[in-house]
Amino acid sequence: MITPEDWYRIPLQPQEQREASVSALIWRQFAGVDDQPVLRRQAEEHLTGAALAGADRGGVVLYLSFLAAAGIPLSASLLVSRVHERFDSLDVVAALAGQGEVVPVTLPAAGRAARRRRTERSRETKKLGSDFDDTIVEYFVPAPLNDETLMLTFSTPMEPIADAMVELFDAIAGTLRWQARTEGKGEPA
Repeated sequence: MITPEDWYRIPLQPQEQREASVSALIWRQFAGVDDQPVLRRQAEEHLTGAALAGADRGGVVLYLSFLAAAGIPLSASLLVSRVHERFDSLDVVAALAGQGEVVPVTLPAAGRAARRRRTERSRETKKLGSDFDDTIVEYFVPAPLNDETLMLTFSTPMEPIADAMVELFDAIAGTLRWQARTEGKGEPA
C-alpha cells in the first residue's frame, strides 16, 4: 500500500518498536524547539495513547498525516488491523447495513472488499475542542490465502473538506496489493 510521503508510519507491534517510532516522531516534530517542554510532553502522551489504542484494537501499523495545504495541516490517520476471521465483502455489507454508507467495492490489486463511510464525534475530537465530526472510511479486505480480514480505518477531523479527504483515502486503499510470504500466505504490501 502506498501512502503520501508526508504520512508517518508507526509500527504497533512489538511494543518496543512502537515506543521507538513514537519517540522518533516527537523528536522530528520538535527538532530545534527547546522552549515547549509542556507541549512536547502532551504531544508524546497523545501519540503514545493513540498508538496503544490502535494496538489494543488489533492494529499492526498506524499512519499519521503531516500533509499541509496552504500552510493548513490536513489531519488524517490510517489504522491497519488484522481481524482473525474471514469475511466475504457481501457478508460485511449485510452485517453493517444501516450503519453508515456501506457498499461492496473492488480494489484494483487486492480484489473484492467492503467499504463503509460514516461520521462520528470521537472522544479525542471533543477533547481537542473541535466543532466538527470525524469522517471515517473503513475497508474490509479478505486475505487471499488465510482466514483473516485486513481492516483499513481512515479517519479525518476535517469535516469541511471531508469529500476531498475521502478521495485521498480511496486512492490509498486502491494501492493495496497482496505479496506472497515465504510460507505461502498472503501479506499486505
